Amino acid sequence: MGSLFRSEEMTLCQLFLQSEAAYACVSELGELGLVQFRDLNPDVNAFQRKFVNEVRRCDEMERKLRYLEKEIRKDGIPMLEIPGECPEAPQPREMIDLEATFEKLENELREVNQNAEALKRNYLELTELKHILRKTQVFFDEMADPSREEEQVTLLGEEGLMAGGQALKLGFVAGVILRERIPAFERMLWRACRGNVFLRQAEIDTPLEDPSSSDQVYKSVFIIFFQGDQLKTRVKKICEGFRATLYPCPEAPADRREMAMGVMTRIEDLNTVLGQTQDHRHRVLVAAAKNIRNWFVKVRKIKAIYHTLNLFNLDVTQKCLIAECWVPALDMETIQLALRRGTERSGSSVPPILNRMETMEDPPTYNRNNKFTIAFQNLIYAYGVATYREVNPAPYTIITFPFLFAVMFGDLGHGALMAIFGFWMCYKEKPLQAKKIDSEIWNIFFGGRYIILLMGLFSMYTGLIYNDIFSKSLNIFGSSWRNNYNISTLETNKLLQLNPDSWDYLQAPYPFGIDPVWQLAEANKIIFMNAYKMKISIIIGVFHMLFGVCMSLWNHLYFKRRISIYVEFIPQIIFLTVLFFYMVLLMFMKWTFYGATIDNFGSKDPDIVKSSGFCAPSILITFINMMLFKTDENPRTQCDPTMYPGQIGLQKFFVLVALVCVPVMLFGKPYFIMQERKKRALQGQQPLAENAENGTAGGAPVPTSHHQEEEISEVFIHQAIHTIEYVLGSISHTASYLRLWALSLAHAQLAEVAWNMLLRKGLKSAGYEGGVFLYVVFAGWAAISVSILVLMEGLSAFLHTLRLHWVEFQSKFYAGEGYLFQPFSFEVILDSAGQAEE
Repeated sequence: MGSLFRSEEMTLCQLFLQSEAAYACVSELGELGLVQFRDLNPDVNAFQRKFVNEVRRCDEMERKLRYLEKEIRKDGIPMLEIPGECPEAPQPREMIDLEATFEKLENELREVNQNAEALKRNYLELTELKHILRKTQVFFDEMADPSREEEQVTLLGEEGLMAGGQALKLGFVAGVILRERIPAFERMLWRACRGNVFLRQAEIDTPLEDPSSSDQVYKSVFIIFFQGDQLKTRVKKICEGFRATLYPCPEAPADRREMAMGVMTRIEDLNTVLGQTQDHRHRVLVAAAKNIRNWFVKVRKIKAIYHTLNLFNLDVTQKCLIAECWVPALDMETIQLALRRGTERSGSSVPPILNRMETMEDPPTYNRNNKFTIAFQNLIYAYGVATYREVNPAPYTIITFPFLFAVMFGDLGHGALMAIFGFWMCYKEKPLQAKKIDSEIWNIFFGGRYIILLMGLFSMYTGLIYNDIFSKSLNIFGSSWRNNYNISTLETNKLLQLNPDSWDYLQAPYPFGIDPVWQLAEANKIIFMNAYKMKISIIIGVFHMLFGVCMSLWNHLYFKRRISIYVEFIPQIIFLTVLFFYMVLLMFMKWTFYGATIDNFGSKDPDIVKSSGFCAPSILITFINMMLFKTDENPRTQCDPTMYPGQIGLQKFFVLVALVCVPVMLFGKPYFIMQERKKRALQGQQPLAENAENGTAGGAPVPTSHHQEEEISEVFIHQAIHTIEYVLGSISHTASYLRLWALSLAHAQLAEVAWNMLLRKGLKSAGYEGGVFLYVVFAGWAAISVSILVLMEGLSAFLHTLRLHWVEFQSKFYAGEGYLFQPFSFEVILDSAGQAEE
């Protein structure tokens, strides 16, 4: 767990591998996933590297596998998942066998597909010819019908039908065309032939399969009668333009019947051959589906190994590969063992050499996480990756994030719905992961399942504190109020209020949370809850910010930034304490020292009013007067405007101390850096440029005073920015925590509106109709509760909580200027490849 609080210590190493052992060693490191290699050939083109041919071979194998996968998916054949562990990366000599296998499968499948396509095209032609022979018989019968003679006269005219006293013989063509092209086809024939053709068409009821795309298409049979060769040529060109397929059709009925019988015989033979072809194709694909997952893993591992080897350098003898890599210092022994295993696998006699290197570069940031902490760590990474070895906010966010969310979302019912959803995702974790759902929204929810579970549980807790469940209250411990209203008052008044300045209050605090009787006090419930939640928000916010400033002390101590402790941390903590933590203390003092009518020590003397709510000063007015050095004269002469003796003087002292902290934060660090340089100059040493990050001297020599003054000016600017940001931010950040109160109020009011406008009316309805009405109303209320009050309000509270952590909390100590440790890991590579496929 050490690396969860602070990132792992990283080491830059130089790795020497023999050429024959390099492949096996890198394979072992890929299985381990603890080494990040650096590119030692940044100026070399990708096509000019040593192992580019091997990478190309892997790309070609991957292309063939994708082709096989596409054909398998097209046939709906299930691809078996890899049982147990993933297969190891094969040896380089096995690449030839894999290439031969994939080549054989691809060629066989392409040949089968080509034969099947040719057979399907032939089958389509015969099927279309079959329909033409059937439909044209109907057309010819209609043409022979005497009742259609008038239509033919209209088409060709009386002179056209009789030439020399004999009936003129008409020519015709028959074919098949896509059904959606029929209207345009008919219009074109009419216009191009000027109405001198006779078109008859009939739809083919069953869809036909397109052999090229395997899509189901609907077609129609047509026959066109015309007169003369000129019209015949024109009609054929139009058919060609509309991609209609023309088929020979005999004129004699006997010839048509004979042709139809031959076509049916050929269709039956083709059906048999097609079935055998499909069976053979299916057998090939089923055999490939059993191993395709393993093949993908093997090829991707080989490709990843050669891609990594391209990052290495060759020594002058061309027999040794040199690499540089970042590794966690604690895992050096594990990496050495992996390298030794790789050497033994390759049969090499020369052991690999792993040397630590000294470097001034910033190492990558590496935090070890598990499935529970990774979601919270990703929230931090979304703001920025932690600077190397600085404090990691993630472990504290595990508690503070769902708690601040729950303060805004506090409702026992809505929190229970959220917790149930989160628990279901956690309980069904493995089956849901195995499904590999490709919905982006679902993956976001599933990735944050533990966050959702904790947010729901914390919301249930704060819901109990607020005594709020679907805008109603739970009466668990009775009430601390006496009923002072008679029946007529309750029946005739819509708005009732609770008056703490009366004997109705029993002066006994409710055991846990808010007294349920406040649910009935519609006149002043919001005033009471606002005062309570507003103060709670400020108290939580001040403690949260103080904790963030204390986190900066941990960073200063670890990085040995002695100057920063004295001129940054101490003034910051004093500034925040004497102003805002003092305001929090005033709130607790007000709650402790002042009651409603009777003071908190039990006296019932009506003359004692100084400790009553009548004289309780306003915290906001007191704080404003404190900042303005102003004394507020209480108009109530019998009341004391202060809470304790010497309050005015102490407040003035606190403001002066806070003002003194500002120049200390502004000028302290530049002053100490200048003193350090003077000391070095007096000791006869060449001045060094101080590292502003760790507050110590080091780095490159500073040759001129101009350069030295430039650095001091940069330090002054840097400190001025941070001082202004902290001083003004302390005020704005404290006010920013009031969003806890605002969103909590909004959530409670929306829940109450949903209850009063919907479910309350349904519950008041009576009779059989009332039951049906309640059923409908409850469905609407449930839909609104889930969609708006849980999802939308939950998303709003989530985003506000995220802002409070990123801006108000992390800005006190978290720089977030690092870069992520991205090790060479087969697991990560295969996961990303799987997501890309989906």
